[in-house]
Amino acid sequence: MSDRAVFTEPAAAPRVEYRRLDPAAPLPPDLLAAVTFGESGSRSGDPRLINVGLAPLRDWQLTELWHGNAPVTTGREGGIRYAADADHLFGIVELDERRHAGIAEAAEAAYAAVRHFLRGSGYPHLLRTWNHFNDINGGAGDQERYRQFCIGRAAGMADWLAEGYPAATAIGRRDGDSTLQVYWLSGRVAGIPLQNPRQVNPYRYPRRYGPAAPQFSRAMLVAEKLLMISGTASIVGHASHHREDARAQLVETLANLDSLLHKAASTAPQVPARLGPNSLLKIYVRHRQALTAVETMLQERLPGTPRIVLAGDICREDLLIEADCVHSGSFAS
Repeated sequence: MSDRAVFTEPAAAPRVEYRRLDPAAPLPPDLLAAVTFGESGSRSGDPRLINVGLAPLRDWQLTELWHGNAPVTTGREGGIRYAADADHLFGIVELDERRHAGIAEAAEAAYAAVRHFLRGSGYPHLLRTWNHFNDINGGAGDQERYRQFCIGRAAGMADWLAEGYPAATAIGRRDGDSTLQVYWLSGRVAGIPLQNPRQVNPYRYPRRYGPAAPQFSRAMLVAEKLLMISGTASIVGHASHHREDARAQLVETLANLDSLLHKAASTAPQVPARLGPNSLLKIYVRHRQALTAVETMLQERLPGTPRIVLAGDICREDLLIEADCVHSGSFAS
């Protein structure tokens, strides 16, 4: 029996790029989302603009652009902002923890809002999520804020994701802002979740990592040529490796990305088995002093792969590096 991916109907793919934009200019009309990092300029409240308060460590002017298949429509519903084309919807919900009873309750409210919204949206299949909030490692034991976030996310999702969890990233900001940001890509057609042979599925982590296991897949095949890889770190099985060694953690992280790419290529042959010009890497670095080592290794091993490097806190305190990726057979216009 073949283990190749089969989409029950043709799955379209958005086009993604990193590019500099004039902060004073309006966003291009075909965009589903424009994600900026650090300080952002004003674009008159365009609902497609998402600003994440993670400080860029290189190329601070780069914006992450998600191009739709025109025409793109935009709107707001309750606390949700969104943009959609014929195939995909990109949305964001931002909640102030101070208006809830903490990060668990804010996460539950955010994911419940997303769940209810998507059920009536025509784009019910959650493909990819990003989650950002301040002080992700604050608190001890099960009171750690990331573990509390996982509790809230699980409660907000309820039994919604029986078809498979989305690819996901959760990175902590350091801006002191009490806003929980959850933004996502969903589609009319379901994706195909993939797991990493080198790692335990996160939703099967043992109890030692918290009362609620992280509910995400290691990657999501969105179309025959498009793979979205979740936040990936120096974890083998379920255990963190190479404590206090950022360079060794990056080596292990790249090995995990490599494993996922080979898994995806064996499942969907049009997905390249290696990172390259049609891959977009996002690297999160806990300590700025590791930047030179990180940049040197990336330049040596992935010289043609576009990347953004951001300062951020990883979900486990012993992890120094995390990466996520959008990987395609082609991002041609």
